[in-house]
Amino acid sequence: MAKRTTRKTSRAANAPQITWSDVASWLLRRQVIGILLATLGAITFVTLLSGDQGKVSAAWALFLTQLFGIGAYPVSLLVLIGGMLLLFYGALERPLTVRWQTIVGLEIVFFALLGFIHVISPANPLTLAQNGLRGGYIGWTLWRLTVPPLGRTVGALLLALAALGGLYLATGIPWRMLAWRAHWALALVGVRMRRLIAARRVRAVVQRPSAHPLTHPAPAREEASRPSRRRSAERRRAAAPQPVPVSVDPKALPPIEILISDEAKGEDEAGTRLRAQTIEETLAAFGIPAEVVEWNRGPAITQFGVEPGFVEKGGRQYKIRVSKILSLQNDLALALAAAPIRIEAPVPGRAVVGIEVPNDEKTIVGLRDILSSEQFTRLRSPLKLGLGRDVSGIPVVADLTRMPHLLIAGSTNSGKSVCLNAIIVSLLYQHTPETLRLLLVDPKRVELTKYNGLPHLIAPVMADTKKVVVALRWLIREMETRYKTFAEVGARNLAEYNRGAKKRRYEPLPMIVMVIDELAELMLAAPEDVERSICRLAQMARATGIHLVIATQRPSVDVVTGLIKANFPARIAFAVSTQVDSRVILDTPGAEKLLGQGDMLFMAPDSSKLQRIQGSYVSEREIEALMEWFAARQTAAPPQTLAADADADQEDEQAPPWAEMSAEDDADEELLEQAENLVRERQHASASFLQRQMRIGYPRAARLIDQLEERGVVGPKQDGGRSREVLVGDPAESDSGGGEA
Repeated sequence: MAKRTTRKTSRAANAPQITWSDVASWLLRRQVIGILLATLGAITFVTLLSGDQGKVSAAWALFLTQLFGIGAYPVSLLVLIGGMLLLFYGALERPLTVRWQTIVGLEIVFFALLGFIHVISPANPLTLAQNGLRGGYIGWTLWRLTVPPLGRTVGALLLALAALGGLYLATGIPWRMLAWRAHWALALVGVRMRRLIAARRVRAVVQRPSAHPLTHPAPAREEASRPSRRRSAERRRAAAPQPVPVSVDPKALPPIEILISDEAKGEDEAGTRLRAQTIEETLAAFGIPAEVVEWNRGPAITQFGVEPGFVEKGGRQYKIRVSKILSLQNDLALALAAAPIRIEAPVPGRAVVGIEVPNDEKTIVGLRDILSSEQFTRLRSPLKLGLGRDVSGIPVVADLTRMPHLLIAGSTNSGKSVCLNAIIVSLLYQHTPETLRLLLVDPKRVELTKYNGLPHLIAPVMADTKKVVVALRWLIREMETRYKTFAEVGARNLAEYNRGAKKRRYEPLPMIVMVIDELAELMLAAPEDVERSICRLAQMARATGIHLVIATQRPSVDVVTGLIKANFPARIAFAVSTQVDSRVILDTPGAEKLLGQGDMLFMAPDSSKLQRIQGSYVSEREIEALMEWFAARQTAAPPQTLAADADADQEDEQAPPWAEMSAEDDADEELLEQAENLVRERQHASASFLQRQMRIGYPRAARLIDQLEERGVVGPKQDGGRSREVLVGDPAESDSGGGEA
């Protein structure tokens, strides 16, 4: 018996002892507290929402609503969320850290809002608190502290300011940032309102109700995508009365309301300051003392002006070399988390190095604001182009007459076609068909064909390469004809000729702008003819008022040849894929770091420095509205004018000015003149000689020799030799000999 008793006693001694401290520590575990709080919060929230309550739940709900009022609902939700966070705290990827300022600030906001809604209520405050309405007893307490001594209005204002102060303490955002955010929100609302008003004006111009003398109905965009609606709309328009044609001013220009204004974005001042500080710290980390002294925010990029500091060596101070900052371009891009960045060293006219960093959000540059700007109005030129805005947001306006021709290049979807649209629309807002004629070439058949029907066109938009070559020949012949006409009246250029038109009673001549959307297609089809014609026009056509605007998406040396580049000092480069393409366009790198979507580098003819511009954007809808405005003017013209214009348009469509010209005959005529000059100069004539010098095939070279023989320039073919005898001398030698005599 003694042994059994001893064994039981030892087992009891070895058993684990559970104390009240163990129970308390278990109850205070995070998971247990989380479960309890989540359960309490869920039960409380359901009790507040449910109409079926017991005695305990009803008393608990009444207590909470009397204490917090309508704040009992967010309190129960906060208890539920807090319990869930404690329960799943270990499963969080990052430890949850909350600043004490955030907790205190949110409490201030909560209590201030309870007091505010209690103060603004017109009912009895104590009765509201007893019934668990508005802010409860907490709101009633704040009402007692503010309304009796200060009044209802001042008390409500004081509590609202307290809520804003608590929000500021909770978020930690500086007052300047809060003010900027409010300003940004107001500016965004204002921009949206202006765009809405502008869109209504566009619709008013485009829809053309019958009550307006210059308008007529037009299909909407959604009707174009739905055939059934389009057919029903057409039937309704056919049954509706048509507007009576009235006389219109032939010198009237399109209304500026057709175009859309800029879509402004707010400036992130705090983010800009942070980037400036990051630039300074990154340069300092590599031993380069520098200071960001300025920044200019543009539509797509922000340019930071960095002033290099000094370093001390051997007791003397030396200025930091610009090349050191240039070598850290990739490190700055990594630190700023923005690529690509571009460094302009130095910025023209300022003693700073420009670091161009892309903005988080781009601003769409509308052509309307460019055409309405002071820069556009102040420039005295018959051919002004609204290109866009520079890195500071200042409008950039170019003069086509000073260029006098423009070359545009860049990769696909970089903004070339939109730039061409902006150029064409800029010209349409300055000239009527009597002062400007357009010649549009679109081998792709998708970009410029929407301008068909424009009264400024010499001929419909051309896509056939053979017709384009003939049109270029006609343009050269028109240039030569104009030079002969200028010589007859003693005028040096088109401006002088047109100024004397009224005095001498002859018709003034319009300016001609030829726009080619894709040069690569033409160069592949007829490289020799196209290059020769373009270069000849670029060299001589300026004085006659003929200008070229050429674009290509393949900036290679076989498309943008050296001879073409030499005759196009004004160039625009959009985003390209490689530095080699940038050198082909601009003779310098830089275009490979552009952002695309209208971001360009502009090389002016009178400056070697490149100017970065965010191009003007013209939407398809704006172009449609503009074309419909021109169509409305033609509809509103008098009947006799309509008949005359219809006959003229029919003649133009059937027979363009170059209809009677033959591409090959005209080409042979030019080659014949070139071969004659070459034979006269070299005093040597043979088919192989012309083949080598003129880079043509043997059949054409042999035919040229036969034609020169018919003209009497070379003698007949001799037996045993390929060379022909040259019967005429070099005109340069005869002129010099006559001068000496």
